[in-house]
Amino acid sequence: MKESFKAKLWVNNVSIDLNPFVEEFLARTVAGAVQSLKGAEDMHDLELYVEQGRVRVVADGNELPITPFPNDIIVNTVTGLVSTLKDVCDIERLKIHIRRLEAA
Repeated sequence: MKESFKAKLWVNNVSIDLNPFVEEFLARTVAGAVQSLKGAEDMHDLELYVEQGRVRVVADGNELPITPFPNDIIVNTVTGLVSTLKDVCDIERLKIHIRRLEAA
């Protein structure tokens, strides 16, 4: 059964409109990276914050500890992906909220 996700993105405190393809791609990319971390294997709600090269991950209301290696991978992947979107430039901070939808 295929999982579905909803995603919202803010860059520098400005909401970024996402078309359905980009929304799904962003959600699956971020969820895949985060679900590999201990404590987020079965997450349903995720908030990811990036600022000054540091990532903060809150999965199902619990902040996860992030060591330097996964921090760098997540920061570089997410900022690389988001920086290619229309109307996005000079990312100082970003927030992504992802919610896994229940199967019907």
